[in-house]
Amino acid sequence: MAYWLCITNEDNWRVIKQKNIWGVPERHKNTIAKVRPGDKLLIYLKQERNKDTVKEPRIVAVYEAVSEVFKDSNRIFKSPKGMGNETFPLRIKLKPIKIFDRPVEFKPLIPKLKFITNKKKWSGHLMGKAMREITEEDYKVVAGGI
Repeated sequence: MAYWLCITNEDNWRVIKQKNIWGVPERHKNTIAKVRPGDKLLIYLKQERNKDTVKEPRIVAVYEAVSEVFKDSNRIFKSPKGMGNETFPLRIKLKPIKIFDRPVEFKPLIPKLKFITNKKKWSGHLMGKAMREITEEDYKVVAGGI
């Protein structure tokens, strides 16, 4: 079993929750191709600014992959700024394990996470990625008592 950190935004988190689907752009095909049914996926929401408020980065849920990767170009996800008409066509069906009542703040976890080797410039470990594999140990740090 593998563990994944899936990086998304508020709009696409609503789609994930509603449809139990995770999708990534074509350029991330080599990464998503490694996901197998039974793998655990942590949903990470990026920091977002809305006028005067800032929503800090957070983990909102744990899902289990329940399908192999499949292709579907139907537009269900919203393209973030700068990504044109991206449909995130490479997808996996999900089963919710736990949707957190209160999201887990990400920044306080940084000192404990092994995959983040540069604690000062931690966002570089996530930038430009749709998802990344993490260790079971890091998964347990984030998911806590699940």
